[in-house]
Amino acid sequence: MRRGLGRRRVARRSGAALAVRRGVLLAGTTAATLGACLLAPLPQAAGDPAVRSGIPFSGMAAVGALFTRKANGSLGSHFCTAAVVSSPGQNLLITAAHCMAGRSLGPAAGVVFAPGYHNGKFPHGTWIITAVYVDSAWQQRQNPNDDVAFLVAGRPGTHIQRHTGAETLMVGQPSQVVQVIGYPDGTTDPITCTAPARNFDRAREMVFDCDGYTNGTSGGPFLAHVSPQTGDGWVIGVIGGYQDGGDSPDISYSPRFFSAVEDLYQTAVAGG
Repeated sequence: MRRGLGRRRVARRSGAALAVRRGVLLAGTTAATLGACLLAPLPQAAGDPAVRSGIPFSGMAAVGALFTRKANGSLGSHFCTAAVVSSPGQNLLITAAHCMAGRSLGPAAGVVFAPGYHNGKFPHGTWIITAVYVDSAWQQRQNPNDDVAFLVAGRPGTHIQRHTGAETLMVGQPSQVVQVIGYPDGTTDPITCTAPARNFDRAREMVFDCDGYTNGTSGGPFLAHVSPQTGDGWVIGVIGGYQDGGDSPDISYSPRFFSAVEDLYQTAVAGG
């Protein structure tokens, strides 16, 4: 652990209201979990021997750490990883749905995103998470293949994408060579590793072999076609899915992105 059937619905958590309208669930301040049909336990992919290890680096502007925020406004520890994803509102992030399970959002205590965080520094500031969108297939049964969430990150008078750039959401992509970035718990720098991802669970997920991806790296993006100039690329997965992204730091999993993720993104765009 690193911290569908029928027509899909989407859960949005923001504010304190609870309402159901046109297949969209708006939930209150406690982070929801989602699901559809729960997979039977699968044997862990044996994988290739971990010949690679994540390397600490100074980070990318569009990828950052999720921190808890205390009632007095000070930051707690970082607990997961997220990435800015291109959107018309320029305010969306992508991470793993399990990262937000049990998390509260609010104007005081809550969750904040620190893009480009490294060496204890916040080069692009911190951004309050004001809403979370997760698929009802994850909310109902925690189906690992739906372990994806979109977050709305806000700050008065500006939009995060203007400051950081953004990854481009791509669905239906095959398993391929990816760069995976994550923030291990208790560290002040992210790690990066580039290696081939391959199919897992009848091609509904991907598996990636690289050591060092401990707790805190959940939600870290699987990036393909990364620009050497900007550092931005295609996000085709996030650390999550089977075993909440993996029980061993040398093997990481991700749901593959299909139409359900595209639908979830469009709902977040419309609501964000």
